[in-house]
Amino acid sequence: MQQLVVPTHRPIPVESMRSELRRVCGVFDVEPSRASNGIVCGDVSLRRMGSFDTAVVALDASHVARSGHAIRQDPGEHLFLLLQDEGHCRIEQNGRSTALAPGDMFLVDAVKPSCFTYDGQRSNQLSLHLRRDEMLHRFGDICTGGIAIDRQDPLWLAMRAVIAKMVAAPTASTPLQEAFFGLLGAYFHGLREAGRPRETVLSRALALIDRHAADPDYGASELAFQLNVSERTLQRHFEPLRETPSRRLLKRRLELARGRLATDGIARPASGIAAIAFECGFNDLSYFYREFRKQYGETPGKSRH
Repeated sequence: MQQLVVPTHRPIPVESMRSELRRVCGVFDVEPSRASNGIVCGDVSLRRMGSFDTAVVALDASHVARSGHAIRQDPGEHLFLLLQDEGHCRIEQNGRSTALAPGDMFLVDAVKPSCFTYDGQRSNQLSLHLRRDEMLHRFGDICTGGIAIDRQDPLWLAMRAVIAKMVAAPTASTPLQEAFFGLLGAYFHGLREAGRPRETVLSRALALIDRHAADPDYGASELAFQLNVSERTLQRHFEPLRETPSRRLLKRRLELARGRLATDGIARPASGIAAIAFECGFNDLSYFYREFRKQYGETPGKSRH
């Protein structure tokens, strides 16, 4: 299988490799092979593909690990879609062990301890950094915990093709990014149909927020009532997102408003901003302006294209 990236393999002290890996990917520990005298051949670089940060990690270490202690130091904000581009790796996460050959993909959960074993053999990997809160927002809990992407599934080939296009044309990757999310969504749907856990309270809550965000009278109490849980219980289900149901609802309304401003705001007079705010679930215009500026660092008027 053709490599997507050809990184530099250079001898560097393991401490330098560890430092670079932590700078790009978070707190991981690197263990060199016994015969290496503390030297690892490889490199770590970061590139931008659309809105994805993508790490290219080349090394010949014994293993790389992310422990519970490391997670407490650096709570993971991402899921890492790992694509094995050259060599082999064995990933252990969430009680499962998965062997990766060239072309294989695995969705690593940064909030769960993990270990990547290379046995001192040369390995190249691409790691797409997917924001955990966005992934949970889009797909619910089914995307967490560590998931191997089955290369027997036709969607595997489609996902790899989209990644290859993003590597080849990183500045033109935004439409490809949405196509990639669509393929991931289809893959997770297949997992649910195959008997993986059904919808959780969180995934149902996120879907209801998407459905009712434009209703100004819809709030956390209505959401909890529809889910048949208490507001306190609902809050606990939102803890992985590090936000409250009310904050998620506000962010969704702001997203709706910003999208409307970008697409049809230019066709409306200045008063049209108020109309868009009301249509997206805000009944207090000064509150809308204040929260919009806090979220996006600019006024609603500046978001009009």
